Amino acid sequence: MQSTSPKILIIDDDKIASAALEGLLSNEPYELYFAYDGMDGISMAVSIHPDLILLDVMMPKMDGFEVCRRIRAIQDTAEVPIILITSLDDHDSLIQGLHSGADDFVTKPYNSVELFARLQTILRLNRYRRIIEQQRDLKNLHDELLIAYDKTIEGWSRALDLRDKETEGHSKRVTEMAVELARAFGLSESELVQVRWGALLHDIGKMGVPDGILLKPGPLTEEEWVKMRIHPTFAYEMLAPIHYLRLALDIPYCHHEKWDGTGYPQGLKGDQIPLTARIFAVVDVWDALSSDRPYRLAWTEDKVREHIRASSGTHFDPQVVGVFMQMPDCI
Repeated sequence: MQSTSPKILIIDDDKIASAALEGLLSNEPYELYFAYDGMDGISMAVSIHPDLILLDVMMPKMDGFEVCRRIRAIQDTAEVPIILITSLDDHDSLIQGLHSGADDFVTKPYNSVELFARLQTILRLNRYRRIIEQQRDLKNLHDELLIAYDKTIEGWSRALDLRDKETEGHSKRVTEMAVELARAFGLSESELVQVRWGALLHDIGKMGVPDGILLKPGPLTEEEWVKMRIHPTFAYEMLAPIHYLRLALDIPYCHHEKWDGTGYPQGLKGDQIPLTARIFAVVDVWDALSSDRPYRLAWTEDKVREHIRASSGTHFDPQVVGVFMQMPDCI
């Protein structure tokens, strides 16, 4: 099992000073590593990825300031906290250390209490920084995944529109209206994503309906309607195995349910119907009646409004109808 103890790299050409530091820190929960010149220190920093570097300033060939600058210039080690160990306490040396990228200073001879306090503070801050970075990375991955899901679902929706020219553009319009209406009901942003996906895929079940029925220019026979009404069940069977679409499934599966229980496929009634499906049912009918079809022209806005009001309490949830009628951005 990989150790979780903080790794401390000590870079000091003075082996006696390194041994003294080892003696001070040996009883603490740290993994100690040692390098005795600047180049070895840089190489070890890259290879072990320490949580903290204790770096002596006064070393031959390459002093601590230069080592610090080089460590900061390497991408893999640029963020590693560095504490300079120095016997210099003049103002210019401190400024030079800060310019080279040091995070803190420890002055020789060591005060053990001060040394431990500085180590713990720097290590704690570095741990918090890493947690924040991990959270940011996870969020970025999550956002990228959502974008990929969204593009995939948009592609499926466009494929449905291409198959059924009669309703081309319908999915995009009802999706925008459904999201706005759902927002008016106080749904969260994550819930609105599911509304968007469910609306885009509301007719995905029609992929299982034969072309002779789906593309028929005139009214369907009763037998054909029986087959057409299976499409929400097809949607459920297609989407239920896809984990990230579980919450979006309510719209494709339930948007043909009616408030009075006479809808399909389950005959749900009232609040048994998921809210997102009740919301979508209103915008779906609004757009369908407001659009031209081969067998009829689009209804006027007033006529569609009257139909939706008249269907409140039978086809539609009265509360959803009330909110919808007050939203000029939707209608």
